[in-house]
Amino acid sequence: MPDLDLRRQVLESKKTVSRKARQKQALAGSGASSPVNSAPNSRAGSRNASRAASRNVSEDEAGFLSDETDGSNQSFGFSLSRGSLEEENEVADMDPTEWKSWLSNLISEIIQRKRSTTSGRKRALTEYTNILRTHFAQEQIQYSADELIHALLKSVDTSEEGEDETVIALKAISLTIITDSPAGRYEDVYKAIKEVISDSETSAPRQAAIHALSIVSVFGGASTNAIEETMDWFLEIVSSDGCLIGADDDAGVVRACEQEWGFLATQLDDLEEQSEPAITAFHDQLQSTNAQVKIAAGENIALLYEASYDTLAADEEVNNESERLVDPDRPAGAPKLAKRYQPFRQEHHLKETLSELVNSTTAVARTAKKDRKAVKACFADILNSVEYPNRGPRYSTALSEKTGQSYGSRMSFRIRDSGEIRLDKWWKLFRLEALRRCLQSGLVTHFEENEAVADFII
Repeated sequence: MPDLDLRRQVLESKKTVSRKARQKQALAGSGASSPVNSAPNSRAGSRNASRAASRNVSEDEAGFLSDETDGSNQSFGFSLSRGSLEEENEVADMDPTEWKSWLSNLISEIIQRKRSTTSGRKRALTEYTNILRTHFAQEQIQYSADELIHALLKSVDTSEEGEDETVIALKAISLTIITDSPAGRYEDVYKAIKEVISDSETSAPRQAAIHALSIVSVFGGASTNAIEETMDWFLEIVSSDGCLIGADDDAGVVRACEQEWGFLATQLDDLEEQSEPAITAFHDQLQSTNAQVKIAAGENIALLYEASYDTLAADEEVNNESERLVDPDRPAGAPKLAKRYQPFRQEHHLKETLSELVNSTTAVARTAKKDRKAVKACFADILNSVEYPNRGPRYSTALSEKTGQSYGSRMSFRIRDSGEIRLDKWWKLFRLEALRRCLQSGLVTHFEENEAVADFII
C-alpha cells in the first residue's frame, strides 16, 4: 500500500471547475480548466416530518470515524446491521480462487436473466454486491461491465412491486462503476436512475437512486455541467420538502438529497454561485423536526463557509483587513486564509439560529429526546465553522500538554494498522461518508486496492 503521507498530497487537485470558474478563466485568457473527474479517471421529509469494517472484524475495529474528544461518532457514525456485516465478512474470508469463481458465475447469471425469478435475481444481485464491496474485482468485471450495466438496468423498476430488486440493482450499479469507472459510464445510466427518483411509488428506491446518482456522476465521468444540474435538482427537492417529486415531507428523501448535494459540491472548486440559494434552503431545513434532516442541512452550511475561504498566496495582499480570516486559535506559521466572497447575506440571522440549536432548550424541544445531544454537539461544530471557516469537524481548542497548542480537528478515519486519515476539512468528511454509504464494510479494502477510491479521499 502506498505511503499515506504521499496520498495526502493528492487531495487538493481532485476537484472539478464550476461554470463561474471557467468563465473567469476564459476572461483571463487562460483557456484552461481542471479535468472533470480527475480522481475517478485514474486507473484502475422535512419541516413537519423531514433529515467499516476490515476483513473479518467487527464494525468497531477498523475503518471507522473516530472522535478523540469524547469517543463518540454521533452524527458522523456509520452502522451496519449485524446480519449484513456477517454476510460480508463471510465473503471477505473466501479464498481468491473461490470468490473469483463465484463472481464469474454470478456475472453470467445476472447477464443471461433467462427464466430467472424475482427472488433468484435478488439473491444473485445481493451476492454480487457483497463480493464487489469486500474485494476489488476490477480485473474480474472489466470485460463484462457493459453487459452487466445493461442487465442491471433491467432490474430497475419504478413500481412498488419491484422495490426490493430496484434498491439492490441500484447498489450493484454504483459498485460496478466505482470498481470499473471508464469515462462515459454516467451517460449509460443517469436517465434510468433519475426516473426512479422522479417516479418511484415508495421512498426506499428514491433514496437508493439519489445516492446512486451521485456516485455514478463522480465515478462515471459526468461533466461539470451535469453535476451542477443534479445539485440544482437536489436543492429544489430539499426546498420543496420532497413535494417536487411527489415525496411530500419524506425525511429520508430530503436527507439523502442534502447528503448528496454536499458530496457533489466537493467536486467544484468554486461554490460562490451556489452558496446563497443553497444556504437559504438549508437554513429553512434547520426548522425540521427530524434531527438527521436538520444535521445534514447544517453540515452543508459548514461546507459552504469552508469553501468561501482560500489560502492566501505568498505574493497576495488583502486590502480590506476584515477580509482576512482572524482565528485567535490559529497555530503560529499556519497558512493565512482570505475570504473570497460572502457566502450568505443574512449571516447574523444564520448565526442566531445555529446558536439557538446549540444553547437553547426550546430550539430543540421538537427534536426527539434521544437525538438532542447529537443535535447540540453537531451544531456546536457547525457554528464553530461558520465563525471560523478554517476549523473543520470536531475542532477542539483544548491545549495539548505535549505541544502547548490546540488539538484542532480531532476526527479521523482509521485504516487497519496503516495509520489514520485526519478529517480536518468538511469536504473530506463529505467524500468519506459518501463512499462509506456505497462501500460499507469494504471501504478499507477499496482504499487499499482501488486507486480511484484511495486518491479520492486522501
